[in-house]
Amino acid sequence: MLFALYRALVGPTVLDRMIGVNAIGSKTVVLLILIGLIFTRVEMFVDIALAYAMLNFIAVLAASRYFHKRKGLYDELQ
Repeated sequence: MLFALYRALVGPTVLDRMIGVNAIGSKTVVLLILIGLIFTRVEMFVDIALAYAMLNFIAVLAASRYFHKRKGLYDELQ
């Protein structure tokens, strides 16, 4: 997660930062499933992981739509 965190904090563009945040969210979902396996309560942690994945997906879609409307996805490169 450190590389994704670096990309989310230092990324040269907004798009790189959004990809970094999305990667952190995806890895968190996998971590939740692994914690469920460790505690032998997979059914509970799968529900939590699915809810978190859905919130992560909706947040990235909303942010990308916002920056697309604002035309701010590629402005930092120039």
